[in-house]
Amino acid sequence: MPHVALVTGAGSGIGRAIATGLAAGGCRVAAADLNLPAAEATAATAPNLITPYLVDVTDRASVDGLRDGVTAGMGCPDIVVNAAGWDRAAPFLAATADFINAVVAINFLGPVNICGAFLTGMIDAGHGGRIVNVASDAGRVGSAGEAVYAGAKGGVIALSKSLAREMARHAITVNCVCPGPTDTPFFAAQPEKLREALIRAVPFRRLARPEEVASAALFFTSDAASFVTGQVLSVSGGLTMAG
Repeated sequence: MPHVALVTGAGSGIGRAIATGLAAGGCRVAAADLNLPAAEATAATAPNLITPYLVDVTDRASVDGLRDGVTAGMGCPDIVVNAAGWDRAAPFLAATADFINAVVAINFLGPVNICGAFLTGMIDAGHGGRIVNVASDAGRVGSAGEAVYAGAKGGVIALSKSLAREMARHAITVNCVCPGPTDTPFFAAQPEKLREALIRAVPFRRLARPEEVASAALFFTSDAASFVTGQVLSVSGGLTMAG
């Protein structure tokens, strides 16, 4: 039986690259996004394997509806990738309460909600599985102008390690990919001076391509990573070299 995978944030950028990469490997993929037309565009790249779904990862009722819809239509996923994320660069002291709540809800509580909704079914299925959380190198080393985002992504890293310990008895691995600056709509929305400074700081002097980050996620979902769990892999062109 082919694997069934769920990918959030699958409408663009890294999430789309992961969804299409999984489909290229023969997985049936639920491509979930808050932007349904974007998810549908992802699905159009492999309509026999990718199905679009609408989800708001900050809303547990929406996430539970996604779980029920995916399970009914495709079966219980044995691969779950949390790639949805959002931020806007700004000084910490300029952050409003609404901004802080949105960043934490999308970047940290989103993976919490998705894992909470899908892990029970994965455990009950008894076939093991793979969870991959997309965090950020900001969560490993900090990032000026992204304090709340870095804190939320640091939470994703800690969540991944903690879940890896709890899920090992069920043969479910949990790992984390930390991108550096990547050529995505998210990066393009940042101030020009920040974009230029980040590119200059990367030893390769360029942005990552979404497919390069997706390759790390695809490794964690593969049989080659069957004995790898609780790990954090940076894909940043050497911008960060955290041990």
